[in-house]
Amino acid sequence: MPILVGRKTKAIVWGITGSQGSFHTQLMLEYGTKIVGGVTPGRGGQEIHGLPVFDTAREALEREKATAAMIFVPAPYAKDATLEAIAADLNPVVVITEGIPVKDEIQIMEVAKRKKTTIIGPNTPGIITPGQCKLGIMPGHIFKPGKIGLVSRSGTLTYEIAASLTNAGLGQTTCLGVGGDPVVGLSFVDVLKMFKKDAATKAIAMIGEIGGNAEERAAEYVRKTKYPKPIVAYVAGRAAPPGKRMGHAGAIITGRAGTAETKIESLRAAGVKLALKPGDIAKLIKRS
Repeated sequence: MPILVGRKTKAIVWGITGSQGSFHTQLMLEYGTKIVGGVTPGRGGQEIHGLPVFDTAREALEREKATAAMIFVPAPYAKDATLEAIAADLNPVVVITEGIPVKDEIQIMEVAKRKKTTIIGPNTPGIITPGQCKLGIMPGHIFKPGKIGLVSRSGTLTYEIAASLTNAGLGQTTCLGVGGDPVVGLSFVDVLKMFKKDAATKAIAMIGEIGGNAEERAAEYVRKTKYPKPIVAYVAGRAAPPGKRMGHAGAIITGRAGTAETKIESLRAAGVKLALKPGDIAKLIKRS
């Protein structure tokens, strides 16, 4: 199986009866993803899109065999839903929800670490292995199977760059958004390690943005390990003013830390090719 999700993935959707959960569940089903049911407390016994709805994860797993979870629950209740999915041994757990309090995210990650559960997100567009499985809100038609792994902090740029790769004849192995919040489950380093082990992935597109030090840590990992696969990166936010949050909760510059310039310098020093604009990524990968 490709990294994290594939044809054998079977998912349960928390918040399946809400407007977003219902809408995107329908699209995931149309894509061919195996969604086996949903969890919404108080709605047990209902059906939506022909799928059973349960009050708890325990009831869902008694009826349906599942391996993964999707969280569409509103931010105030997302922690409880995510912890329930972790306790049910579902892996990965994809947390689409935006605006979860940071203290809740910290608690989620601590529990996930103890249980060795992979959290994708929060505040992520999800993950897709083209032609096999889509757990998220990304438009499936812009992706196609191929040899390029894509990892991103930005949902919109994920779509734009995936579309440019596809239009250039470069299909993808797996594409995922790590999430735009200050506290997320996966780092760039985590995903680069997965792509390194994946024989089908021949090159990687990495999409960073201002704020935090995820890109710098990725650059250090690439340099220290002499990473064996070509990486092309784009860092968004070169014109962002210090101290102002830009889009994502994690996209904020403090002093010199977290600027696009420091990230670009670190990645370039590690041997990563840098694209000046999103559309350049496909051209640089073709030259790699």
